Amino acid sequence: MHPETRHLRTVLITGASSGIGKALALAYAAPGLCLILIGRNAERLADTAQQAMRQGADVVVGAIDVRDRAAMSAWIAEHDKAHPIDLVIANAGITTGLAPGDLTEDPEAVRAILATNLIGVLNTIEPLIAPMTARGHGQIACVGSIAGLHGLHYAPAYCMTKSAVHAYMESIRGRLEKRGVLVSLIIPGFVKTPLNDSIDTFKPFELSDAKAAALIRRGLTRGKAVVAFPLPLYLLARFGRLLPSRFYDKIMTGVSAHVPQTQERI
Repeated sequence: MHPETRHLRTVLITGASSGIGKALALAYAAPGLCLILIGRNAERLADTAQQAMRQGADVVVGAIDVRDRAAMSAWIAEHDKAHPIDLVIANAGITTGLAPGDLTEDPEAVRAILATNLIGVLNTIEPLIAPMTARGHGQIACVGSIAGLHGLHYAPAYCMTKSAVHAYMESIRGRLEKRGVLVSLIIPGFVKTPLNDSIDTFKPFELSDAKAAALIRRGLTRGKAVVAFPLPLYLLARFGRLLPSRFYDKIMTGVSAHVPQTQERI
């Protein structure tokens, strides 16, 4: 076990009202741990909090939109002073895509997913860089996606946001780890969540959200720079980068998929 993750006292998780975020909250919930949970759906967030408290955790909830930079910065700073955050997991995200026959995504949907999946990540991580480096310890983790390793013809904007998140985490890792702050990029494949249930396509090696949370927690506890799963799909995606681009395109465009357009708007 990496020494940085032996004595977690406070964990911040965004997107904690459902899916991977909720599963992570329950995976970490235990006596002696303070969970700081952020989500927009107050009712579902309260349900997550109740379950976590039944497992013995102290829980603080914030019904905040991760796209709201000012609100996120102020709220995180306030709670970091009260309960210094040891681990932050920027998990909140949405998806959008194309139906068969569509050529472009709705510009408003594209900008909405950028605001949540990319700007929301920055709004979660940036307020903690200074206090964590000042303390000389902590861990910053972000949920990317195997879709961020290679573009998918049915979800260009989603792939763009996840690819950008990957590049950001890779870019800050070296500098922050010199200051004692671990940086971990989480790269999951298909996980059975309400978000992924809306996608109509072949989902190889799909995992439950509880299994995904267990793999993420184990990887973060070990201080891994990259927590990627399932391994066969991750390796296939990496191998795809080595193939001639148009050959890869021909293979992938043969995959039938329908991803609903998000109704989120900025």
